[in-house]
Amino acid sequence: MTALVHFRGCSRDYGGIMSALGSESWWKKTLYITGGALLAAAAYLLHELLAIRKEQELDSKDAIILHQFSRPKNGIPSLSPFCLKIETYLRMLDLPYQNYFDGKLSPQGKMPWIEYNHEQVSGSEFIVDFLEEKLGVNLNKNLTPQEIAVSRAVTKMVEEHLYWTIAYCQWVDNVEETQKLLAMNGPLSDTLKWLLSHLNGSMVRREMYGHGIGRFSKEEVYTLMEKDMRTLATLLGDKKYFMGSKMSTLDATVFGHLAQAMWTLPGTRPEQLIKGELINLAMFCERMRRKFWPEWFVEVEDLYYDGDSESSSSTPAGLLDFGLFSRTDTLDDSDSGSQSTRQTHTPSPESDHSLFDSDVGTGSENDIQLKEEIMPDLEV
Repeated sequence: MTALVHFRGCSRDYGGIMSALGSESWWKKTLYITGGALLAAAAYLLHELLAIRKEQELDSKDAIILHQFSRPKNGIPSLSPFCLKIETYLRMLDLPYQNYFDGKLSPQGKMPWIEYNHEQVSGSEFIVDFLEEKLGVNLNKNLTPQEIAVSRAVTKMVEEHLYWTIAYCQWVDNVEETQKLLAMNGPLSDTLKWLLSHLNGSMVRREMYGHGIGRFSKEEVYTLMEKDMRTLATLLGDKKYFMGSKMSTLDATVFGHLAQAMWTLPGTRPEQLIKGELINLAMFCERMRRKFWPEWFVEVEDLYYDGDSESSSSTPAGLLDFGLFSRTDTLDDSDSGSQSTRQTHTPSPESDHSLFDSDVGTGSENDIQLKEEIMPDLEV
């Protein structure tokens, strides 16, 4: 009798186990845990494989060392709006720096981050504050208190709101296209690209949900993006820079984000907007590119949207009316505010390249020739 009761008890336990195994939620949890472990392992392996430089003690005495992600394949300096913001900011101030594309995050898990005189700073806003304090530079010194307040408010809109919609477009809605821009070589490059892009897409989804904007539908996310871009277009108007004729930190911030829509998202809604109806934003991006990234060459066809939408009726000839070829090659009087901080770019002792160390495909001579061919009588 005792043996029969024990058998029945074992049968119930066995049946309970089988019932649990057959539970859909149990299998989902197992898949999530297994998938998460695999992704974590893949991320670690990818980090090791992508490290361009071996970990080493860097001498940051009187030198700005900029840690950021590797250059993508299509010519844009970075797929990260914040990395592009900080590197553009350094160029706007003409501050020599050394790039390290080592894939190493800051102690806070941030990218980009800098080292200067053995101090480490991460977070683009704190990097700017740190450099202003240590080097006495300030792109906003000619702004009024009211303009500084507006600049900060717009910065927060761009970095805390528009950023997520651009990230959604890059890493969720168009992840397959973004994947092609990742610069990886070797027999496993395609697999690594797939892993990295989809891992990043999953992180973007999760962080967007925590932010709140990820709880909306795709159409609602794009609606929010369009509102932000229209706000920026209205604020810019026909001005050279967002705060008028003088550069400010806000210009680096907006450029870092809008450049993603201009040059990394072909055929998408943000590209159609910026190269079509909101063409003044495209002119701003091109002005910034030519002034601070002369080695970053783009074809004239990349400056307008060649699609079927009504907003894509612009042509290269039409773009000239917006001052695309305005004199931005050299510093004019409106930029003289930062002259006292300018330094000569000297070769890096390690790379023997300019301290800009851009690694972006050169083409500045072609760029100048292109301008002369399209608009020969216009001062450049």
